[in-house]
Amino acid sequence: MIPPPALVFSALTPFLDTALSEPVLLLGLIAFALLLLALPWAFWALSTGESSSSVRTLVALANLAFTAQLVLRWWQSGHFPISNLYESLCFLAWACTLTQLLVERAWASPLVAAAATPMGLGCIAFASFALPDRLQEASPLVPALRSSWLVMHVSVIMVSYAALLVGSLLSIAVLVIDRGNALELRSSSIGSGGFRRAALTGPSLEPESTASWQLSPVQFSRAEQLDSLSYRTITVGFLLLTVGIISGAVWANEAWGSWWSWDPKETWALICWLVYAAYLHTRLSRGWQGRRPALVASAGLVVIVVCYIGVNLLGIGLHSYGWFFES
Repeated sequence: MIPPPALVFSALTPFLDTALSEPVLLLGLIAFALLLLALPWAFWALSTGESSSSVRTLVALANLAFTAQLVLRWWQSGHFPISNLYESLCFLAWACTLTQLLVERAWASPLVAAAATPMGLGCIAFASFALPDRLQEASPLVPALRSSWLVMHVSVIMVSYAALLVGSLLSIAVLVIDRGNALELRSSSIGSGGFRRAALTGPSLEPESTASWQLSPVQFSRAEQLDSLSYRTITVGFLLLTVGIISGAVWANEAWGSWWSWDPKETWALICWLVYAAYLHTRLSRGWQGRRPALVASAGLVVIVVCYIGVNLLGIGLHSYGWFFES
């Protein structure tokens, strides 16, 4: 039985009043609505095989809403907006949508939007509807976090997570599309992925003849394009993760007198680094072909979720925001 509109409105009234009184939360809801609208549009564009500029516009507007939200929270709290899990998730959603726009700039395909949009939507949905109110409110920083290293370390780590998450989602798409066709990995650098085939033209193949070499472009399949984008995105994310881990070690030495304490977050960040290092090793040194490297990148997605969400919500260690087992 469908509830009457008056009952639905009365149930939503407290939530709407809170959102209207808190512009930060309202901007988050606006970004959520834009991404929620963009998601089915992206899958519809995927079914037609044509890239939609409307999807990119909606994602860009959501990114602007996230930007305004973070700047406003920064102005309200007086510190970089990363003091709780809500702010952290909003920052991750901002970084994911920005990464998606940059990847789509390299290859405007509906596959990219269909694969990457759910990540930004999931982050802001979890932050807006699953977190308790006390984790959505701005809170003062503890003394150890009142450092210039906060912006450097946390922002780089979060942007690296976004790049690795989007790259891993593209790898999952590689595993799904065109499964009946063989996948030849011809891109092993951060270049554009363009290749050209040389063909000898002329009346004869003898060296003395007037034959000449003609170069023609090699077209990538959809899976090969996605794999190339995934590889390049993960490479950037891996470099940023390396910088973030090193900066975190320097900051930890200044704050607690120890470069590395085997905190659960530090341990899982190291595991994450090793997984993606293995992925890059399979591409650069081992020369794996087919979809096996994409399986490694897909496993990295699970590791990042555990590292970022799992450790935080369990309330364990120095890096945790706490929730489930917090007394």
